[in-house]
Formats: sequence, structure tokens, C-alpha cells
Amino acid sequence: MGKLIPLILLLFGLGAGIGAGLYLRPQPLPPEQAEAEMELPDPPSGEALISYEFANQFMVPLVVEGRIVGTIVMRLALELPEAQLAHVQGNSARLRDGLLQVMFDHASSGGFEGVFTDHDRLGPLRRALLESAQMIVGRHAVTRVLITDILRAGM
Repeated sequence: MGKLIPLILLLFGLGAGIGAGLYLRPQPLPPEQAEAEMELPDPPSGEALISYEFANQFMVPLVVEGRIVGTIVMRLALELPEAQLAHVQGNSARLRDGLLQVMFDHASSGGFEGVFTDHDRLGPLRRALLESAQMIVGRHAVTRVLITDILRAGM
């Protein structure tokens, strides 16, 4: 009987932990609400939006236990008002650096593992990329970051 009590307590604790985890798990947003959160304000009236695509791809190494096990190759474009094109082009090196840092952080937190193209995984990446770009060139200069190509090689 003395050996049975710790086993019962262990099973009770395990069950309570699983129950609490399931109860406290955040619920995914419905697709309509998730899309509404991703909507951005319209540019000032009369300004046409254009796309500025970076000349080179972004390459992000996937590191597991200190070894490179794969690579993510991405091509990005920025949606911006036409009047901001020269400003963005002049800061393209700073933009690449900032965007690469966001992608490195995303990779190191496991964002490119599993089904990495899922909306729940790419949504936070897009928001972080947009925040970084707006911090570098200004909130008015970039309205959206577009992921035009993405490839995971290796793994």
C-alpha cells in the first residue's frame, strides 16, 4: 500500500498538468479575424503602391545543436508608396541587415521547423519583418512585406 500512494499521486499530478495545459492553451483565431488583424491602413489618398523586390535572395541557416542542418531561401518584396522608392532603395543594405536579423531570430526560435508555411507561423514573421522595415525607413515608407518565394533545403 505504501508504494501505491506515490504512484497515485504521480498519476494525479500528471493528469492535472495535462488538464491545465489543455484548458489554458490559446485558441487559434478564426481565419476572418486573423485576416482582419493583418489588414493595414490604406496609403494616403492618391498615392499608388508599388513593389520593391530585393535583388538577391535571403539565405537563413537552420542550426540544430551547433550544426547547420538546412537552409531557408526567401525572396522578399516591400510594398510602398511610389514616392518612397528612392528612400527605400537608398537604405536597401540597412533593410537587408534588419530583415535578415528577424529571420535569424525566427529560425533560432524554431519558426522554420515542421509546417513552416502555415498561416500561424508566417503571420508573426511577416509582422516582425514589417516592424523591422518600418523602424529602419519609417512607418510611412513601407506598408507591407511580401514573401514572394520560400524554400527549405536540407533537413
